[in-house]
Amino acid sequence: MKQFLSFISKEFSHVFRDRKTLLMLFGVPVVQIVLFGFALTNEIKNSNIVIVDNAKDLASQQIITKLASTTYFKISRELMNASQIDAAFKSGDIKLAIVFPANFYTDLLHTNKAQIQIIADASDPNTATTLTNYVNGIIADYQSQMNATIDVPEQINLDVRMLYNPDLKGAPNFVPGVIAMVMLLICVMMTSISIVREKELGTMEVLLVSPFKPLYVILAKAVPYLVLSLINLTVILLLSYFALGLPIKGSLLLLYAVSTLYIITSLALGLLVSTGAKSQYGAMTLSLVGMMLPTMMLSGYIFPIENMPLVLRILSNVVPAKWFYIIVKDVMLKGLGFSYIWKETLILFGMTVFFLTLSLRNFKTRLE
Repeated sequence: MKQFLSFISKEFSHVFRDRKTLLMLFGVPVVQIVLFGFALTNEIKNSNIVIVDNAKDLASQQIITKLASTTYFKISRELMNASQIDAAFKSGDIKLAIVFPANFYTDLLHTNKAQIQIIADASDPNTATTLTNYVNGIIADYQSQMNATIDVPEQINLDVRMLYNPDLKGAPNFVPGVIAMVMLLICVMMTSISIVREKELGTMEVLLVSPFKPLYVILAKAVPYLVLSLINLTVILLLSYFALGLPIKGSLLLLYAVSTLYIITSLALGLLVSTGAKSQYGAMTLSLVGMMLPTMMLSGYIFPIENMPLVLRILSNVVPAKWFYIIVKDVMLKGLGFSYIWKETLILFGMTVFFLTLSLRNFKTRLE
């Protein structure tokens, strides 16, 4: 028994001395609980909406006040007319628009009926449906309070319009998210083991004594995966078009150009992981654990980012998939041009330069 206990004590010593093991044991569960606890929710909060109040009467102001008092909506601004709604949706800053007709309160008083138009961004059908249900519930509550004081019930009808995805199909939200997640994970995972493999196979010495510069070695590792990833992208787009019936409304050339930039960003990130890892197993583990969870949770593909606490919303800005997901939705579903996605493209370009620079700095010309 003493020998058995001594072996147990030895294993505890190994565990406590190994920081990576401690991180896997205690760090990963804590991170998952925090991320899933704050992000994994069906409730949607802090969604930006705009109001077009053509009535500016008592009833419209009361409804606007009820909308603003909830945690579901954040009224970003009040538009002057309905023609500005399209530009607001294309900017990507809003999820919903509510339009009050000019004689809203007058119609309620004289005809006991009035209508409110709701316009939602249905490129994410789940979010659009949830937000319209929130509005419907708030207006239904307002009607019940109003009808409690009068003899003849008054009715407010909602005219719901879904932009970009009127049939509320899942493919328009599913395909851009899959492209963003698959491209990142495959590129990072494949390239992360490339340089480490050379070290383990003993061929890195040949590369180091060759006349090639470190930049050429790194680029040579990335080019094959760039070509294969573009082929993979083509297959996904063909399947989405012919099998899922999802047309590309924007420029196909622009989509490929930005996708190429995103693939290069992912490859640069994978090379950065590869230059710092000591084994293929460590590189692959870091790629899967370090990339899959943030990409799934913080890209906006599965869970709306506006639901999350401020810390996670700030952290989501360093996830490349977030920006590419926005670009693909804007180009494929909304048919927007480069003038609407230049900010996201510039961010991806900056990330690419940053990752490549760190990869070159971390690339060791001498074996340890």
